[in-house]
This record gives sequence, structure tokens and C-alpha cells, in this order.
Amino acid sequence: MQEYAASIIMDAEVFVITAGAGMGVDSGLPDFRGDHGFWKAYPAYARLGLSFIDCANPQHFADNPSLGWGFYGHRTNLYRNTIPHEGFAIIKKWIERNSAEYFVVTSNVDGQFQKAGFADERILEVHGSIHWLQCQMPCSSSIWMNDEVVRVDEASMRALHPFPRCPDCGEVSRPNILMFGDWSWLPDRTRIQEHAFDRFLESNAERRIAVIEMGAGCAIPTIRATSERIGWDLEKATVIRINPREPGIKSPHISMPCGALEGLRKIDALL
Repeated sequence: MQEYAASIIMDAEVFVITAGAGMGVDSGLPDFRGDHGFWKAYPAYARLGLSFIDCANPQHFADNPSLGWGFYGHRTNLYRNTIPHEGFAIIKKWIERNSAEYFVVTSNVDGQFQKAGFADERILEVHGSIHWLQCQMPCSSSIWMNDEVVRVDEASMRALHPFPRCPDCGEVSRPNILMFGDWSWLPDRTRIQEHAFDRFLESNAERRIAVIEMGAGCAIPTIRATSERIGWDLEKATVIRINPREPGIKSPHISMPCGALEGLRKIDALL
């Protein structure tokens, strides 16, 4: 399978990079898979009995902004300080060597692809980004860059005053991220990215496409569904699914049961 994957990469005219949470694990980012995975990353929430779903609740920004910004402020600081792993550079090298077109589709809100040098206009962040803010009400359709510095007491996972606020109405702001039970998320930025991706696929539908999917699980199957839709709808598209736990995909697509960085290194060694 690795040899077949390498041949697909070698011949690709277009790359579609699809990535879930597993893409960040090799950069040292926490794995939120299941309550125990989340609590291992954040022991304070285990003591409080709060799950990832409990914490990723937009209502906290209105009712308990110290809790809401404790979780998202810590993650903002973590993502700002994280260095993307070698796998990002391997993919960029393949794209440049083939003089290929590319687009990234990710459910991650961490901004790691931009940090690794992928063009912002070639990225679709399906759940939004922690690096952009909006009003928690919202009072308008404004979305602005997150330049805030949020201090977090890591023992309690509570943010310290002052909290980020909306420049228009003064209410506490929130990340422009789609959370659980979220009726106030402003999707405009993501919608623009979606339209750009649709145009990209339409203009490249007849070309040889390598879909490289990494770390996308079945619990929230958005990324897997995107990869499979491209793989089955476009005749010259082949999906390479790299996943240590849920790698299955039907032939002629390719399954690699390993982590993202390990899989990319194995393919690169054959090129």
C-alpha cells in the first residue's frame, strides 16, 4: 500500500489535504478522543467532572466567561506556541516538486496549516478558527482577528480578568468556532472558504487528484465524508487515508494504519 500511495503522490497534479484532530498529535497537541483522552490532557476538568462537550459550550461566554475563556484561552495560547511537525513540510515539498495545485480542508481550529506556510486562501476550516473572534450575542456579523492575550490559571482552568470583549457592544466575545449546541456561531468566514473550495474542485475535476487524509475519525465524520465524496465522485481522484485507529476505506483507495507523521515519512522515503 505504501508503494501504491507513493505512486499516486508522484503522479498527482492536484493535492487535497484533509485533516482531523490526529494531524496535530505529532506536534504535541492533545488528543481529545473520548472523555479519558480529554481528561488526560486537562486533569482540572476531570476533577470538575466536565467533558469536552461540557467545555465547548457557547453559553459559558454569557453565563460564566471565566470558564469559557479558561478553556479557549488556554487552547489559544497552546496553539500559538505549537510548532507544526515535519509532516506539514513533507506535504509542501510534494506539492512544490509536482508544481501542483492544492487545497486544505480541516476540522481543526488551531491554525497550524497557516503557521506551516500553507496559503490562507487555500484552506477551508469547517469548524472555524480560534484565531478569529465574534460577539457572543452576536450583536452584528463582524468577525475579527484574535490578538487578545488571555491569562489562565491552569490549576482551576479559569481565565483571569479582563476577558476579550466585542468592540461594538462591549459584551464578552468568543472564538469564531462552531461549538456544541451552537446557534450563535457566525459562519460567514467559513462559507467564503467553502465557496473557494467548491470552485477549486470544479476547475480541477478532470485532473489527477491525491487526497491525503490524516487523523480524521468517525465520531465527527465531516472530514472523512469530504475525502470519500471526492474519491468516489471524481474519476481520477485517489484517497490515501492515514489513521492509526480507523483507517478503513474501500479499494481502490488506500488505507495506512498509522499516525500522520509516520505515514507521511513512510511515503516520502519511497519517493
